[in-house]
Amino acid sequence: MRGEDQESRLLYDLCVLLLTVLRFPPPSPPPARSHPVVRRRQVSPAGIVFLLLGASMALMLCGSVTFVIGFILMPWILGFVMLLYFVGIVSNLSGLWKAILCNRTPDVDGISGKEMQG
Repeated sequence: MRGEDQESRLLYDLCVLLLTVLRFPPPSPPPARSHPVVRRRQVSPAGIVFLLLGASMALMLCGSVTFVIGFILMPWILGFVMLLYFVGIVSNLSGLWKAILCNRTPDVDGISGKEMQG
C-alpha cells in the first residue's frame, strides 16, 4: 500500500514538473517605456534533465505494463490459435472422408453409375 502511495506521489510530481516546464509563458503586461527589456524565464539545465528523466521513467512504466498484459494474454492467444488449427484440420479430414467413403459417379441424364454397369 505504501509503495502505491509513493508511486502515485512520484507520478503526480512528474506531472507537475512537466506542466511547469511546458506551460505557456505568463501574459506580459503592455510594454512600458520605463522597462525596455522584458526578461523571460529560462529553463535551467537541471530542469531539462529532470524532464527527460521523468519522460524516460514514464515510458519505462508504460512499457512494463504493456509487457505484463502481453505476458498474461499470450497463453490465451496461443490456445485460441491452436483451437483454430484443430478445427481446420477436423474440417479438412471430414471433407476428405466424405470424398473417400461417398465415392459416387455423378448421374448423367438421370442414370446412376450402377445402372450403366449392369
